[in-house]
Amino acid sequence: MIGRRGLVSGMAGTAAGIGMLAPPRPARAQELPELHWRLVSNFPKSLDTIYGTAVEFARAVGELSEGRFRIDVFAAGEIVPGLQVLDAVQNGTVEMGHGPTYFYSGKDPTFTLFTGLPFGLNTRMQNAWMYQGGGGELLNQFLEKYNAYALPAGNSGCQMGGWFRKELKTVEDLKGLKFRIPGMAGQIWQRLGAVPQQISPGDIFPALEKGTIDAAEFVGPYDDEKLSLYKVAKYYYYPGWWEGGALACTLVNLKNWQELPEYYRSIITYASAYANGWMTAKYDAVNPGALKRLVAAGTVLRPFPQEILVASWVQAQQLYAELRDQSEDFRRIYDHLVAFRDDQYLWWQVAEFGYDAFMVRQRRGG
Repeated sequence: MIGRRGLVSGMAGTAAGIGMLAPPRPARAQELPELHWRLVSNFPKSLDTIYGTAVEFARAVGELSEGRFRIDVFAAGEIVPGLQVLDAVQNGTVEMGHGPTYFYSGKDPTFTLFTGLPFGLNTRMQNAWMYQGGGGELLNQFLEKYNAYALPAGNSGCQMGGWFRKELKTVEDLKGLKFRIPGMAGQIWQRLGAVPQQISPGDIFPALEKGTIDAAEFVGPYDDEKLSLYKVAKYYYYPGWWEGGALACTLVNLKNWQELPEYYRSIITYASAYANGWMTAKYDAVNPGALKRLVAAGTVLRPFPQEILVASWVQAQQLYAELRDQSEDFRRIYDHLVAFRDDQYLWWQVAEFGYDAFMVRQRRGG
């Protein structure tokens, strides 16, 4: 177990990177109330990284508060189903939740923007937007109507495109395809003839196994291996263009957040930033090994055909234009995000892309 001093030291780099000070310590710990909160995750316990991030967050809160602020973490289905976390936080059934906001895009498409706009931001850009580019403020202005407050608390990195029973060659192959895919990406592929399905993570394998669906996307090699998706679908496509950097958040009931002592609010902010970095680092560390194992087990790795990528891009732009006309929230936040993205790519093409392209060539022998 890491002590408070060690944990703070370990989080110092993350805090400095987002311009955040260490939590101000009270004169006496005894002055702080003892609190016991409940947090519900969108995910099952078997997903030790995406579910485990909530556990890491809760542990950090406990250690930074010297045990006076305890948060118990519950998996999807233990208190509420995985897709009802926001509802549970909003109505006060629990004090907190953890997971991506795009699961609630059925309430408002604006929720998608804070997890990952299809063809939007990668992980570093998402963090820059949320911490330094105004995205975090926009998120919490939007969440006021849902009685919630949120902080970045995990990012998977760019995800995979999913598991398919049959090989994809042209856009025609998407017609009638029953595909487990959440949020706005489902709407985009629906325009290309697919039939999107919103299925909770724990229910993906049986749906694919029984043929209820033809294909499914989830996260990446490590989590997909844990769900055993390779056992029921052969073709593994990339990239997940709808989640270039999928952000998860801690969601707090707004009244509970406002009533917290300042020191505890600082602890939640600090622990969320720690969890945010922890998730990305864990995925980056474990995905390569998982991908090797999947390929060794017979998985066929495929890039999405260029025809499908281009068609998806075209349909995405048309969808965004329609949503901008329908929702003032979506228009305002989408325009802000896209302007930020376009400026980011001006910088990325100068240095990051050049470096990565060189390293890939060298790895392949020049």
